[in-house]
Amino acid sequence: MAAAGAGTGGRAGQLKSSGLRHGWTTGACATAATKAAYTALLTGEFPDPVAITLPKGQQPAFALAAEELRTGSPPSAMAGVVKDAGDDPDVTHGALVRATVRAGAPGAGVVFRAGPGVGTVTKAGLPLPVGEPAINPVPRQMIRDAVAEVAAACGGSGDVVVEVSVDHGEEIARSTWNPRLGILGGLSILGTTGIVVPYSCSAWIDSIRRGVDVARAAGRTHVAGCTGSTSEKVAVAVHGLPEDALLDMGDFAGAVLKYLKRHPVPRLTIAGGFAKLSKLAAGHLDLHSARSQVDKGYLAELARRGGADEPLAEAVAAANTGLEAVQRCRAAGVPLGDLVAEAARATALGVLLGSPVAVDVICIDRAGAIVGRAEPLGP
Repeated sequence: MAAAGAGTGGRAGQLKSSGLRHGWTTGACATAATKAAYTALLTGEFPDPVAITLPKGQQPAFALAAEELRTGSPPSAMAGVVKDAGDDPDVTHGALVRATVRAGAPGAGVVFRAGPGVGTVTKAGLPLPVGEPAINPVPRQMIRDAVAEVAAACGGSGDVVVEVSVDHGEEIARSTWNPRLGILGGLSILGTTGIVVPYSCSAWIDSIRRGVDVARAAGRTHVAGCTGSTSEKVAVAVHGLPEDALLDMGDFAGAVLKYLKRHPVPRLTIAGGFAKLSKLAAGHLDLHSARSQVDKGYLAELARRGGADEPLAEAVAAANTGLEAVQRCRAAGVPLGDLVAEAARATALGVLLGSPVAVDVICIDRAGAIVGRAEPLGP
């Protein structure tokens, strides 16, 4: 990864290894906005661009998209930075992240507030107490460090109230995991490095982990990892699971299994389309089409184990899609769907080895009809 250089003006940098531009997290943007606002509160001038130091030492600079000194009691300053996620398909790309800073009580240090578009934590299991603004621990530390730097340079006390807001954040948050995780009213201010790596999907994987944490904190003993909304509806219909027991797994079966291995829940249902779960059956933990393919030769071998004659096995191997293969087998009375579900369960149990998690699997077609099942089996 190319280091984030100073003087970038907030524009995303270049990843030498992939040719894709990296971007900046909402936490980095909030830190830059806070530093600019606190500087203006103490000096009357907004630094533009404003440079910050990221956790790994990089020092990017951000152009300000909004700034305002406000008279009042107490006076305050607001600065805003537009998030540039680089080449990552991040839902917060282009969002205006604002920080409003005013003097706080002597000795209080930095006190955080959620402004419009930033959520509040309402469920246990997240890395913040219930009732706190959804500004994650690393961004909080980055903001504290920036406040201390400005205070030392400009003669401030460092006792401030920092209100972070995101324009249209509540609307954007509806397309994230936040409502399910109990973060209400807007987005989370995220980031552990300050840098968004294109297509690393780190935010999605982090949401899976937080989903497990919330389910455990709520006392759930059964969760479901689902590849999409249709499989999620099937899992709810079959098992009657509440919303906070549902994990939007997407293609990241490995992320669910590896986290549950370290943070077990007694039962896991894996629900998804037949083709995706056939990849899990074959041992793939990343189910994305760019990183794993349906192995129809493997499906043909499973069909043989299930009693398929050679013409049917050959037809499975030559099928256009995994769904065609399972339909041909169903017509011939060969339980290919069940065999795939059982093999997917075996892959999952292999990852979970040593953890007290029982697994069942549900395979569906595109319409949501169940085409294969494997009953719960423990380690």
